[in-house]
Amino acid sequence: MSDQIAWGGVLLAVLAGALRSGTPIAFAAIGETLAERSGVINLGVEGMMLMGAMVGVVVQVKTQNPVLSVLAAGLAAAALATVHAFITIYLNGNQLVSGIGLSIVGTGLSGFLGRPYVGVRFSGIDVWDIPLLNDLPIFGKVFFQQDPLVYLTIFAAAAVWFLLFRTRLGLHIRAVGEDPYAAYAQGVPVRRSRILAIILGGFLSGIGGAHLSLAYTQLWAERMTAGQGLIAVGLVIVAGWHPVRVLLATYLFGVLIVLHPNLQASGITVSPYILAALPYLFAVLALTLATFVYVRKGQGLPEALAKEFNMGKE
Repeated sequence: MSDQIAWGGVLLAVLAGALRSGTPIAFAAIGETLAERSGVINLGVEGMMLMGAMVGVVVQVKTQNPVLSVLAAGLAAAALATVHAFITIYLNGNQLVSGIGLSIVGTGLSGFLGRPYVGVRFSGIDVWDIPLLNDLPIFGKVFFQQDPLVYLTIFAAAAVWFLLFRTRLGLHIRAVGEDPYAAYAQGVPVRRSRILAIILGGFLSGIGGAHLSLAYTQLWAERMTAGQGLIAVGLVIVAGWHPVRVLLATYLFGVLIVLHPNLQASGITVSPYILAALPYLFAVLALTLATFVYVRKGQGLPEALAKEFNMGKE
């Protein structure tokens, strides 16, 4: 009986930790979903997350205003995304090369500008205890004792789903991601639709970075994303470019992230190296399977993804 209670505690701790650890990736992946639906892949997610994480800390240290800090983080990442949009849409630059360059710039710039704030203590975004709901048996502490950005990911996924599938703008974004020339012939502003999707996607990536530094770790360190940006890009493919499935995939990845420390704390004698590798092994296997299902069978993949559009001035 005591063993069952102990394992129940581990399970609840894993679920609660998965929501927190998956949130930065969730924001970035939802934003990348929006960009890729328009036909533009952005491999600069890592750099945008780092810029968001760094700017969020700087503004929080200066103002002690979490709302302003998160907004500033989103805007900083959106500024980087705008550069990617200009290069790929107006200069017809290679999307993959531009994204990798953006990641390098974001990583270097955040490290340089954020160096004075490494190790600086500050008051970050604290957990909300939702009255009554957090006292519910079993799952009350899991779902109703989280920081506000965790709940915002659910709203972001729902909002992006609504934007893509229930609005005229979303129809334009999906149209230019499938066949920009046909969309252009129907009067859809291809470039403007893509630019807006890229910038909004960058904004969400910045919020993901802000959650990592302001809520999840409450510190700033260079390269603190540790590859989460590329994981976000991969999970977009795994989830079939659908924002709600993306959210679920990132939380599943979050489970694997927090499984390592929780199993070790419970006394499991599995090699820590194997446990630490589990999330990334899952990502590789899931990406391989998704490539077969979505790409080879022509399901989900935006037809014009990573392809140029050149019709002169709109």
